[in-house]
Amino acid sequence: MIQAAYGKPVLVAAIRCEPGDFFVDEQLGFEPDGEGEHRLLRIRKTGCNTQWVATQLANIARVPVRDVSFAGRKDRHAITEQWFSVRMPGRPDYDWPETSDQGFEILAQHRHRRKLRRGALKGNRFQLILKNVNGDHEDIEQRLQRLAVSGMPNYFGHQRFGRDGQNLVRARALFAGRRFKRRERDMLVSAARAELFNRVLAARVERGNWDKLLAGDVAGLAGSNSSFAVGEPDQELLQRLAEGDIHPTGPMWGMGELPSTGAVRELETQLCSGILASGLESQGLRQERRKLRVLIENLS
Repeated sequence: MIQAAYGKPVLVAAIRCEPGDFFVDEQLGFEPDGEGEHRLLRIRKTGCNTQWVATQLANIARVPVRDVSFAGRKDRHAITEQWFSVRMPGRPDYDWPETSDQGFEILAQHRHRRKLRRGALKGNRFQLILKNVNGDHEDIEQRLQRLAVSGMPNYFGHQRFGRDGQNLVRARALFAGRRFKRRERDMLVSAARAELFNRVLAARVERGNWDKLLAGDVAGLAGSNSSFAVGEPDQELLQRLAEGDIHPTGPMWGMGELPSTGAVRELETQLCSGILASGLESQGLRQERRKLRVLIENLS
């Protein structure tokens, strides 16, 4: 159950009535090499599933789908601009055909030496249009100001769990011994991990310490997957937290010992139990961490 960090909703509005009401602009964390066997493609898609676009690119380029990759899945019910890479060794510059009638178009292409990896992003810029808005506008402005300073809880969204949470139902079936194809298995494992993380984050939101550094926490470095254990937070660490240089983290469950200690570890252990936790361990995943908060740049 997701807990709201800033109180109950005070506005009612219609969201995402059409794809143009939600725009996502993916920001790469690097510049294309300009040479290499991969083609980095900047693509605008409307009302299209990310994996479906990857399959279409593979068909057009006549390469296996495994040679097409992307940094992150983007919502289908939106207009999104995002990056894909296509491995095309030994082939000259490719004249990609017109694809706008299929719901996506290629905006730019560059040569690159490496495959585009999941999560290889600087971030995403979002534009969300609300329609038929009714409620307390003054309260929302105050909350936006708080969001700009304190950020938001880094929950996994409902789409990770499938329609009516069916991905979690199937994940439990997977861990009970049912067989699934590899791609679906990976999706179900991801949903199970996300559920356990959300449990921990919701509990800390409810306790009002999701954006604070506690004794026994594990701090994650901004812009990096690196983290370190915190004993008793000192003034320097609290200052770094306030400046957004570090963030408290929660568990991405797997095998091995939790790096957290004390009351933090006790909470994480209590909430990450049962078939989802044991199932993730049986899949060979190891303990990892994810930041509990996200700071928002240029909020308006």
